[in-house]
Amino acid sequence: MFYDSLPFRAVAADVLLAVENGQSLSQCLPYALSQLPPEQRPQLQAICYGTCRWFHRLDGELNQRLKKPIRKPDRVIHHLMLVALFQLRFSEQATYAVLNETVEACRALDRPHLTGLVNGVLRAAEREGAPEPSDDSSRFSHPVWMVEKLRHNWPEHWQAILDANNTQAPMTLRVNALRFSRDEYLKLLTDAGIGAKATRFAPLGIQLERPVPVDNLPWFEDGAVSVQDEAAQLCTTLMDLQPGQRVLDACAAPGGKTCAILESCAELSEVIAIDESQDRLPRVQENLDRLDLSASLIQADAADTEQWWDGQAFDRILLDVPCSATGVIRRHPDIKLLRRESDIVPLAGIQLGLLNAMWSILKPGGRLVYATCSVFPQENHRIIQRFLKQQEHAQLIPIDASWGLDMDAGRNLLPDPNSHDGFFYAVLEKPDA
Repeated sequence: MFYDSLPFRAVAADVLLAVENGQSLSQCLPYALSQLPPEQRPQLQAICYGTCRWFHRLDGELNQRLKKPIRKPDRVIHHLMLVALFQLRFSEQATYAVLNETVEACRALDRPHLTGLVNGVLRAAEREGAPEPSDDSSRFSHPVWMVEKLRHNWPEHWQAILDANNTQAPMTLRVNALRFSRDEYLKLLTDAGIGAKATRFAPLGIQLERPVPVDNLPWFEDGAVSVQDEAAQLCTTLMDLQPGQRVLDACAAPGGKTCAILESCAELSEVIAIDESQDRLPRVQENLDRLDLSASLIQADAADTEQWWDGQAFDRILLDVPCSATGVIRRHPDIKLLRRESDIVPLAGIQLGLLNAMWSILKPGGRLVYATCSVFPQENHRIIQRFLKQQEHAQLIPIDASWGLDMDAGRNLLPDPNSHDGFFYAVLEKPDA
């Protein structure tokens, strides 16, 4: 579709249709943004993310207002009305502009026969206000299966998790300790007029009062800091990195943790970063280049060690496995539309397979840190429990920390609206022969 000829609401509707059809925002939004004038891009991004965030509530309202579903060939108009409802319910956009311009966008999408429906539904929505949510899926704006799974897994925390997922995550930085101390960089931010504070748990983390373009951050292009959530930063505090060690970052893209490892200990003998995605590895190299760091990058399935491993065992392995990403929904609200309950069992199989493969290339006396950005126990401490039954000599190292909840086999951080994402960590050591 040629987006440069469409109103931005029509573009947003087409992007959301692509998400419903299985593409992530990170896949389909960049092209759409590139086709619009620069002044419209922030609004398009905000609308796409916001409509995904509140999709299940908005969809519930729209379905109540429609006498019958819109035909599949015209499905883009359903999403156009969701965009308008998002603006009516969650933005300060003038009502008349939302109504009139949405009708015009309907025409621009070559659906003039639906302008009357669009106009009638949106005028009723504006006149009557938002209805009471009909169920928990609408109330918390999450898919039914996710609400029920969280209720079952976290009976004392499920509502807080759902509420946190609907907030906008703070912008958090990791200071490059090879360049500055955290206090030094906090002063640079103060001098630049950027409000910030130290994170509670990550020793090099800084949380900004409000997001800013990275170009506004002092010395960003020279590698002073990186953007990384506080929970993700904790990996290096668990790895016990020492000079001379050979370190593997499995499933490494986009490279934030690879860079954090290199910044944490300048005298490591070698760091290898592997990722299966050919498309994502260049991002790892870009991050390394900006920070003036060096690692060996390999495009491979980490679990297929015969394909890439040179036979030299690793002292330390960080295994940040592919997962449901349910701990980072506030940063990636399209997960609510893309993820299916049927994904969890296959993901757990991949996670356990990777863990066993990485264990086989860990040195005796070596340490493996297992990580996910999931809040589902099926991908977290239950994987570790299953692994420990298979590998009777593996030692689980208790994590002595003030963050997260002790799950007996690792610690789980739940998303905090004022702080970190949801994350899980477990530490395993291989006995020295």
